Amino acid sequence: MENKEMFDGFTVHTWQEPDDKDWMACLVEMPEISAFGPSPDRAIAELSVAWEMVKESCAANGTAIPVAPSRKNYSGQFNVRIAKTLHRRLAVEAAREGVSLNALVASKLELAC
Repeated sequence: MENKEMFDGFTVHTWQEPDDKDWMACLVEMPEISAFGPSPDRAIAELSVAWEMVKESCAANGTAIPVAPSRKNYSGQFNVRIAKTLHRRLAVEAAREGVSLNALVASKLELAC
């Protein structure tokens, strides 16, 4: 089973500190959920136990189980507050290029990611 499926869409990161024999594993989106073991596979197995305990705790306490960003639905819209001067510069650039401000910013974000 692929790690993303084992961890409900969360990304797993494993590493070994230079002076340590144990391997660490954590959920990238929730680094506070972590575990260790003598090998990467064992660290991931321990992380799986920790993740199951988190889900059990949520269920017992009536709280929502965290959902991985990769599993959420997105509207494609969000608001960003920026400096007035930056807003002006972007609006001028959009007008100069003959596109909407939204299209310009979406293009810049796409290039940045």
